[in-house]
Amino acid sequence: MITFRWFGPRDPIPLTFIRQIPAVRGIVGALFDIPVGEPWPLERITALREEVERHGMSLSVIESIPVHEDIKLGHSNRSRFVDNYCESVRNMGAAGVPVLCYNFMPVFDWTRTDLARRLDDGSTALAFDDAALAKIDLSRGTADLPGWATAYSADELKTLLDAYRAVNEDKLWENFAYFLERVVPVAASAGVKMALHPDDPPWSIFGLPRIITSGAALERVTTIVDDPANGITFCAGSLAADPNNDLSSIVRRLGAKKRIHFAHCRNIKRTGKRSFQETAHPSEFGDVDMRAVLRALHETGFNGPIRSDHGRMIWDETGQAGYGLHDRALGAMYLHGLWEGTIGGPARGS
Repeated sequence: MITFRWFGPRDPIPLTFIRQIPAVRGIVGALFDIPVGEPWPLERITALREEVERHGMSLSVIESIPVHEDIKLGHSNRSRFVDNYCESVRNMGAAGVPVLCYNFMPVFDWTRTDLARRLDDGSTALAFDDAALAKIDLSRGTADLPGWATAYSADELKTLLDAYRAVNEDKLWENFAYFLERVVPVAASAGVKMALHPDDPPWSIFGLPRIITSGAALERVTTIVDDPANGITFCAGSLAADPNNDLSSIVRRLGAKKRIHFAHCRNIKRTGKRSFQETAHPSEFGDVDMRAVLRALHETGFNGPIRSDHGRMIWDETGQAGYGLHDRALGAMYLHGLWEGTIGGPARGS
């Protein structure tokens, strides 16, 4: 099923517009006003699902219920936040939402250093450059970075970064295992598929550990709790930023285990070492062979939700960087056409 990210009532792109994209039948949504670490109420998730269904689509994925930093840090109070997370997952299942996309990135979610890189065709796109990242002044908090579920003041950010000095990659894996061992059984019982998103970009930033950076790391995740509910979001754009990641191989290995529960199909062009810019979705514009990715997904039996992910700003559109209507709609139709050509039928699935 081709899906589309929607940011709820605050999104300038209404569901009535999304419904008009011929290929899109699923919505990827979330609740954005609940403090990180607090449980998501069943009635709120149900209301979101019903709003989507009134527009002739299904709420296919929640992206995402953020993981509280105290869980990632391994603090003594983490059990309370894990319990709250489990309650949110149970409520997701009770509301009939089948897939949860989430991440375990310390402090910073997906990170870019340019939210409007001018491309040769005049469009603008998200971009990342490690050298530019080194120049960002964190003494202002997260003001110069993309907006995520949590924004931090200068003092809050300093306290958090200081706390992470005691957390290396091994410790982060240990803390992640603690989380998975308690949440995955709840998800399995609730009928929810956990779909971990790779780190974006897939390397350390600001000296913080990042561990979900490769196919091997994703496979390791699935072995921590060996349950079909413990799976991943395959994100082509995130993984492709590191040229050492063989996307088709990653799909085949994880797809053979039936652990790919969600697919983000986005293209990027590497512009240097640890430097890239996002592009139009078709393969010719970047370093992702999208046809090979979709073929590998099909051949391993994937029939879950696919999202066209970020898009450029085109045709003088303005809005939330990476999340305009037009280019993501073009991307959705491109993916639909590729999938239809690959399997000989329309992109319909769970």
